[in-house]
Amino acid sequence: MPAKDKLIVALDVETPIKALDLVKELRSVAGMFKVGSQLFTAAGPQIVRDIIALDTKVFLDLKFHDIPHQVAGAARSAAELGVSLFTIHASGGSEMMRRAVDAVAEVGNETAVLAISVLTSIDANILAQIGITSTPSESVLRLVKLAESAGVDGVVASPQEIKSIRDAISNPNFLVVTPGIRPAQSDSADQKRVATPATAISAGASYLVVGRPITGASDPVAAAQQIVTEMEGGDSLQTKGTVP
Repeated sequence: MPAKDKLIVALDVETPIKALDLVKELRSVAGMFKVGSQLFTAAGPQIVRDIIALDTKVFLDLKFHDIPHQVAGAARSAAELGVSLFTIHASGGSEMMRRAVDAVAEVGNETAVLAISVLTSIDANILAQIGITSTPSESVLRLVKLAESAGVDGVVASPQEIKSIRDAISNPNFLVVTPGIRPAQSDSADQKRVATPATAISAGASYLVVGRPITGASDPVAAAQQIVTEMEGGDSLQTKGTVP
């Protein structure tokens, strides 16, 4: 897969007009666009249809977490919208995840179900606040293994856990979608567990999710192209079997 197609631009913006302007500007340098809770709440499912109508792909990142029946219904709706990827929380448990996978299979398209492990904004201190004594990496691996056993297509995890996930999961087609990506010398903002594009790709990430370093840049296209260039460096390191 070309590096460009592994780049997902996060459309964490206030209005559908701004989102669609970014898609039109960036679709030649990015393979997919993320619609999260902010944009979806403002614009509804029509924004997903409008982005797909521009001949590009959508990652619907609403992180479904509810009783199994509700999540199955949401999963079916996401697949019927035609999104390429969407998220559920692995912490919802095996039955919830299995019901989501089954609902997508009933629709019969190629929508992939991703399980959220531990958000990249969470570190050991935050885990301790909510009563979890394991480290972020230990928590991620436990949830990843649970997700694999439930039949999901992949997970969302920070760059720090990519290699350990690849070591733990034998299926080479298991997706690892990685947010918390910051180009070299970029501010990490509210992300706690971050990495450069090259490091994440060389470790085995399937897709990288990048928002503010692109959408907040004075020249979003140039910023995206720079990230793709860094990703290509990571692809080269991965091919050579060298991980920085």
